[in-house]
Amino acid sequence: MYKLMAVPVVLMALTGCAGIAFQGKGVPLAVFYADATTGVQVTENNIGRKKGEACATSILGLVTTGDASIRAAADAGGIRNISAVDSSIRNILGIVATYCTIVSGTGGADG
Repeated sequence: MYKLMAVPVVLMALTGCAGIAFQGKGVPLAVFYADATTGVQVTENNIGRKKGEACATSILGLVTTGDASIRAAADAGGIRNISAVDSSIRNILGIVATYCTIVSGTGGADG
């Protein structure tokens, strides 16, 4: 009986651990579930139609993998001239969190 009661207590204690890997990135964190996007920076370049995204994932804040850099996002979208950089986070019960950098801009045929 006590073991069954301990499971929710342990889960509540671990809540938010995965989000620790992305603290200070300017995106909101939540206790049970977060799925939010925020703006990070804007340049003087015209807003382009191209978008690129690069993500990193954390499990319990213990293991984090991926490349969420601006360069990786620009490369993924074929962007040469960056106009805006946004970020998003998805955090599920603090167990798995994904942080993404989203780059907008132009490149190639559209300027």
